[in-house]
Amino acid sequence: MEWDAPAIVLDARPYSEADTIATVMTADHGLHRGLAKGGASRANVALWQAGNFVQIRWTARLADQLGAFRGEMIHPNAAHVMDDPIALAMLSSVCATAEGALPEREPHPNVFAGLLRLIAHLPAGAEMMPDLVRWETTLLMELGYGLDLTSCAVTGATAGLTYVSPRSGRAVTAEAGEPYKDKLLKLPGFLVGGNIATPADHADGLRLTGHFLARDAFGLRHRPLPHARLMLYDRVAALATESIEPPGAADAG
Repeated sequence: MEWDAPAIVLDARPYSEADTIATVMTADHGLHRGLAKGGASRANVALWQAGNFVQIRWTARLADQLGAFRGEMIHPNAAHVMDDPIALAMLSSVCATAEGALPEREPHPNVFAGLLRLIAHLPAGAEMMPDLVRWETTLLMELGYGLDLTSCAVTGATAGLTYVSPRSGRAVTAEAGEPYKDKLLKLPGFLVGGNIATPADHADGLRLTGHFLARDAFGLRHRPLPHARLMLYDRVAALATESIEPPGAADAG
């Protein structure tokens, strides 16, 4: 048994002094694990960094075996974000989220294509945060937990959508949600056609998708949300707080 395909490295964990168990994702084979012989060696460790785009050959005697990977670098995405803390946090988050949420060997070409595009543009840093949140909504949809952000769950209106019900995943207008706003999740404008996104919007988007990822994609599999995803939210929430100017600060000078 064997296949050969371009893949995104999602994770690589030590298996022995020289080898690693690598997790990759391809368009046609989905999330796939294999033994990368020599993957922990000085010569090869850089190849198996999460986020890298590599050409993978998988071989095994039987289809249900772990099998072995051989890889060649196509694009070293990981190296291009090492000097930007927020870009690196985003890369770590999406790789960990995909690795933890996706079922093994089940193709999800839309998730793969979206992840490939996102990772390629992560050197742009925080401005890619809306795309990261959109990719997470795609992941939720592909797993059967899609959000309905097209119309208000209460009134049916398609404009003025401001909140999302944490129970149903359906959008709610500002007026309809006002009595319950403390219990609703904020819906950032960039998810419903807006083209401006502040750090606070980024944090709201991550909180929104994070709620459903934790409850459905991970919770139903009795897994916690990945640490890298939690850390990304904490970092973005801190940036959002820093971006809010204290009252009177503008007059201080």
